[in-house]
Amino acid sequence: MKQFLKRREVTLSIILILFIGLVSLRAPGFATPGNLADVLNDTAVLMLAASAQFLILLLNGIDLSIPSMMALTGMLVSMLNMAAPNLPIPVVIVTAIAIGFLLGSVNGLLVGYLRFPPIIATLGTIAIYRAMVFVVSGGQWVSAHEMSEIYVSIPHTPFLGIPGIIWYTGATLVLIGLFLTFTPAGRAVYAVGGNPTASRLAGIKNERVQFMAFALSGAISGLAGLLYVTRYAAAQNDTAVGYELQAVAACVIGGVSVVGGSGNIVGVVLGALFLGLLYNALTVVNLSPFYQMAIQGAAILVAIIANTVVDRNNRRKMLARRELA
Repeated sequence: MKQFLKRREVTLSIILILFIGLVSLRAPGFATPGNLADVLNDTAVLMLAASAQFLILLLNGIDLSIPSMMALTGMLVSMLNMAAPNLPIPVVIVTAIAIGFLLGSVNGLLVGYLRFPPIIATLGTIAIYRAMVFVVSGGQWVSAHEMSEIYVSIPHTPFLGIPGIIWYTGATLVLIGLFLTFTPAGRAVYAVGGNPTASRLAGIKNERVQFMAFALSGAISGLAGLLYVTRYAAAQNDTAVGYELQAVAACVIGGVSVVGGSGNIVGVVLGALFLGLLYNALTVVNLSPFYQMAIQGAAILVAIIANTVVDRNNRRKMLARRELA
């Protein structure tokens, strides 16, 4: 029981429940099912962006280009919708995922095979992809009246009373969890991030794993971009600006190690949900957006400190066990 309570996901879940209770004392409407459902819908895209970042953090890297991939994919698919408004939803979704996959593959090529540091490679592509949004659109928006009804309905159409955006996000998160937990390729991501030298000696092709992770991260970003522009019925040049910080914050708060090789998708989801609840709560209590940014930064620092302490304690326990052995 003690070991269960020590798990980061359990602790974060308890914090979320206490947080909802405390905010409800100030704003009783905060804990209503309707408001919590709105928070979940608003946070779904962040969960996808955070899961895309999660794959790269596991490799002891970072992908700064995720919001730019979301923006470029969202713009391209929205322009496609303008040209062919009656395309079936499955075709639109597959197209968005494919575009994101290609964009992520560029990052994977730079990092995996050309040996660029991830922060340098994605610092370049974040600017290139964002500029491409402006180039392909001519600096114009694709707004709601230019989108077809079937296109805009993608995140809103319910199934069993649950909006489509939740189904798409939930299915993606489950697939990521299954991939990382039960497939050799998924376990290789942990191995490369935890100890690249040992993984290479074990026969793992680190370059291939890095390429794969960045490509998958791009595919997830493509889906996130589609859901973003359809949820808000607008494809803009500044779509998803700032999501790179929020995605990292969600991962770190969820217990993902910034030095790679540690973390799970459940923690990432809880971290994103915490940020969603935090933003909603600060809005409910009429706190300035500048304070929201400061609190987000403070949450990241606290989470990093907590992760560092946990990692240090784990190393000490491992050393103690080796000495006893």
